[in-house]
Amino acid sequence: MEHKMMQAFATLMVFLALSFQPVLSQKTFQQDVVISKTGCGSTKACVQQPDACDPADNTTTCLFGSARPTKLNPPNGVDLAFEISGNSTGYIAVGLTRSPSQNIMLYVCGQNSSNNGSFFSMSTVSVNGTLNGTLAKAMTDVQNTIAGDNLKCTFNVAGLNATTDAALRAAADTTYKMVITSGQLTGGVFPAVLSFKVGNATDLSTFLNSTTNTTAAPTGGS
Repeated sequence: MEHKMMQAFATLMVFLALSFQPVLSQKTFQQDVVISKTGCGSTKACVQQPDACDPADNTTTCLFGSARPTKLNPPNGVDLAFEISGNSTGYIAVGLTRSPSQNIMLYVCGQNSSNNGSFFSMSTVSVNGTLNGTLAKAMTDVQNTIAGDNLKCTFNVAGLNATTDAALRAAADTTYKMVITSGQLTGGVFPAVLSFKVGNATDLSTFLNSTTNTTAAPTGGS
């Protein structure tokens, strides 16, 4: 049974300034990326639109994002493995936020129309409606598949901490709302309005086996 967070979502219109300073990924691998709903609610948090869609079903259109914790790094937060899948000749994106009306950490995978549809990835933060790449956490180990307008992308992000990250203040270090979106770039720039599918607040550390995946905080000593 899928986690209760998948049962109720809201769609939010967020106004973003057109200035954009991306943090480009370090490595990108083109290969057959497989993304499915397996593990949603038990090992990873998931958001999809429409609600009942499955990214593994190639006969339907499904925008899907997931975040799976791979390790706790107290006091630095949590390391996450992301998946994003959807149909777009532009971009698809997954993000984390405490309040979508304020700041969103956004991770983008897309097709560069000015370069024969080549793959690109980037991360940025919407800070009170302005995109700012200097506050973003970098995407690493990026893998992607492009089949026509179908994009699939996986990547890792280390050290996410909702309390200490300047762009993402929250009560708990690893509690976030997930968002997903897709659309077109105009002249290499995001549109002024992005429409997000927003999930419920979830402590992502609850999907971890703390016995095997938690890195203990350093203790004092001489």
